[in-house]
Amino acid sequence: MIPTVSLQLYTVNAALEPDLDAGVARLAAIGFDTVEAFAFVDRAPQLKQAFDAHGISAKTGHAFLVEESIPLPDGSVMTAPSHADTFAAAAVLGIEIVIDPFVGPDAWTTREGVERVAARLNAAAEEAAAQGMRVGYHNHDHELRPRIDGKPALQVLAELLDPRVVLELDLYWASAAGIDVPAFVAELGDRIVAVHVKDGPMREGISTASVPTDQTPAGQGDVRLAEALAAATALEYAVIEFDGFDGEIFDGVAQSHRWLTETLSAAATPNKDEVHA
Repeated sequence: MIPTVSLQLYTVNAALEPDLDAGVARLAAIGFDTVEAFAFVDRAPQLKQAFDAHGISAKTGHAFLVEESIPLPDGSVMTAPSHADTFAAAAVLGIEIVIDPFVGPDAWTTREGVERVAARLNAAAEEAAAQGMRVGYHNHDHELRPRIDGKPALQVLAELLDPRVVLELDLYWASAAGIDVPAFVAELGDRIVAVHVKDGPMREGISTASVPTDQTPAGQGDVRLAEALAAATALEYAVIEFDGFDGEIFDGVAQSHRWLTETLSAAATPNKDEVHA
């Protein structure tokens, strides 16, 4: 089965804030019928209205499940919505997987810290299951740089998670952390059901502490995206995302959509020589 091509809405948030309907319409015109929502708890009805108007659905969504207080870049602290409110809003939108997008670097330096993250995700999975949903975790680079018992901290997390908890592997940030991404995807196997398809030059020093602005449309950078996608045996959603892009964002998104659609289709098409072997 070919994974569903999606887009993390944060990518185009600057266009959505002044005119949500117009921004969603532009995504539909590119060819998206699925997106990944973020900050959806307080605006689920508005999002649903815009999605319904343009034939789009949100099957995955980002919301905080582990931490109750989230430090923001400006020094303030955000209180995360309750799990009950989060899953209720997800139900309004038809979200199938609620994915925690960020737990800070300090949690990933010790086994005890990772065990705490796993315990909270496992508890959230129990709540989500009662609503017919799954939960997951999305990484940046700081979950993969620390080693615990010789393994990247994110891999230790995977070993501690309830089978109902899935991973959304950000291929760009995993590559920035020095991970052999295709091999890592293959090793984690059916735990990975979604990926963030993101590209750009790879060099020393890439980190969420200072997000690069030179990310590129998918297939135009150094991330081994095609190999990673081919290695993902249980992939359901391939989610395009940009954190920083110098060009016109909808053009970058359209280029990524075209590359990703063609790459996934080609991978699903049997080789003629293999068919007649």
